[in-house]
Amino acid sequence: MQNKTILLVEDNPDDEALTLRAFQKNKIRNEVAVVRDGAEALDYLFCRGAYASRDPGALPAITLLDLKLPKVDGLEVLKQIRANPSTRLLPVVVLTSSREEQDLINSYALGANSYIRKPVDFNQFIDAVRNLELYWLVLNEGPPAHGGKS
Repeated sequence: MQNKTILLVEDNPDDEALTLRAFQKNKIRNEVAVVRDGAEALDYLFCRGAYASRDPGALPAITLLDLKLPKVDGLEVLKQIRANPSTRLLPVVVLTSSREEQDLINSYALGANSYIRKPVDFNQFIDAVRNLELYWLVLNEGPPAHGGKS
């Protein structure tokens, strides 16, 4: 998949391991950058703090964003992604165990591209990840790099 990085924003080590295992089962070989809280996600995306030397033009092909995060919650991360010209077109899939309807509504209101509830069953989760990969990393044509500048 031509070096398309996946940004996984997940604070639960079990869910992180499950997601990475599902990628492996589906033979998804993209680089996966894992950050474990909302503040770290924003630092990664905006090349701050520990990520200050990261190339700001090398945005992930997709961000998988949990909502219930320490430091900065997922909805605030999404809000900041959409407020910044360099990241406003970044595909963001909310991947959460939240069953709260308000989280679903707020995610779409803030510009989420998709909202997926984590299946409890591992085989269902493998199928969900396969579909994510097929659509977002193979079929979907993402926005041009650098906010449309060539």
